[in-house]
Amino acid sequence: MKVYTKTGDAGTTSLVGGKRVPKDCARLESYGTIDELNAHVGLLLIYVSENQDRECLISIQNRLFVVGAQLATEAPNVPSSVITDDDVSILENNIDKASEGLPRWRGFTLPGGCREAAEAHVCRTVCRRAERRILTLNSEEKVDPQLLKYINRLSDYFYVLALRLNFLHGTEEILWQK
Repeated sequence: MKVYTKTGDAGTTSLVGGKRVPKDCARLESYGTIDELNAHVGLLLIYVSENQDRECLISIQNRLFVVGAQLATEAPNVPSSVITDDDVSILENNIDKASEGLPRWRGFTLPGGCREAAEAHVCRTVCRRAERRILTLNSEEKVDPQLLKYINRLSDYFYVLALRLNFLHGTEEILWQK
């Protein structure tokens, strides 16, 4: 099987359904950034050893794959909401679990700390960029509001996970100095 098709050599690619679009259009920027985020989550998984965190991250990767597929599909072929209220609730519950036992908030923290936390911060920032790309697409054509809600919560999850990972490793957070 050959991986290359040569059909994208002129700067276009196919969406789900076959329509050809420029590789720098808002739709591709949105699902391409989701793909990048998913790759960073995979990198984070290399470093995370706690089963609870690993299971959550693998679940997130699966949801991100679905999000990417939905974003790669142009109307009217877009499936109805693939991100559900349950997906958002599960993510919120995971944020709450990750927050348990953490010291009280002392101020804004600089990205970094232990290797795992630093990568969780990278996931957070890529997630925020993905959200901005999806919002750009949303200004051109309606994106599922549940998908937007999930991506917004996901960046919160990565922030809390970074705090948790530093805490578990005994790494002191570096607070932002005004």
